[in-house]
Amino acid sequence: MKLEEIDLNLLVVFNQLLAERKVSRVAENLGLGQPAVSNALARLRKLFDDELFLRTAQGMQPTPFAEQLAESIGYALGMIHSAVNARSSFDPATSQRSFSVGMTDIGEIYFLPRLMQRIQQLAPGVTISTVRNTSLHLRDAMEAGQVDLAIGLLPQLKSGFFQRRLFEQRYVCLFRQGHRLDGKRMKVADFFAADHVAVVSAGTGHGQVDEILDNHTPQRRVTLKVPHFVAIGHLLQSTDLIATVPEKLAERMVQPFGLKHLPHPVELPRIAINVFWHAKYHKDPANQWLRQLVAELHAEPERAPPRKR
Repeated sequence: MKLEEIDLNLLVVFNQLLAERKVSRVAENLGLGQPAVSNALARLRKLFDDELFLRTAQGMQPTPFAEQLAESIGYALGMIHSAVNARSSFDPATSQRSFSVGMTDIGEIYFLPRLMQRIQQLAPGVTISTVRNTSLHLRDAMEAGQVDLAIGLLPQLKSGFFQRRLFEQRYVCLFRQGHRLDGKRMKVADFFAADHVAVVSAGTGHGQVDEILDNHTPQRRVTLKVPHFVAIGHLLQSTDLIATVPEKLAERMVQPFGLKHLPHPVELPRIAINVFWHAKYHKDPANQWLRQLVAELHAEPERAPPRKR
């Protein structure tokens, strides 16, 4: 296949289908009618002699060949975009840019208050929206430029991404003031004798900690499971439950909910929290500004330059 046989616009549609998985959303994003997108897909299928995307209940799912093409096409389009916009600049004071950041509910509690305070000072026209960084399509969305940054413990973002370490933290035990564990050094026996609320945080590195605790002998007595951390403060405030949570989240919850935290008696891995961005947008001025702002507000002294995974 020769390059002159390929219409660049078809590759743009391909990249959008990878990210959105719906013809209607691609049509809306590109300002096209749905028949035009369907026609482009038909031309792509003929060009590559592959179905590329199959219609399922979960949307248009890529074939193995489409997934094989995905990173190379996404990277190439990003390089072209960077080249033709090489002279563009970003002025936060006048920008009306909307950014999308992938993070968990922990991230929203910990990062957003200071970040939004600074953005209101430096860039009053800029808006931020968050998406869950546990999304199955986070990688595709970042490649397509629909998510600018992702923050957290994200081992699934490997090749094609840059990352910068923000900080490391440990896990602690969190409970209400006046709990029977309040005021004492927690022992392993104390921990496993208590009733626990566990956060089932699928798609994040926090699941490793649950595996360690669930495989421990004795096992913790989990009387409540919830799918996110945001409810933990309310739950612990009025019960005798205890929770295993990241230390920085515990620090934010202590005062509003009247809680206490103690070092964890079980040896658990420390958490490395990073900010990630796709290599296509490494030199994008707006992306550079936002990730630098995040680092200024939340990064510990940097020990090494950003690296590509």
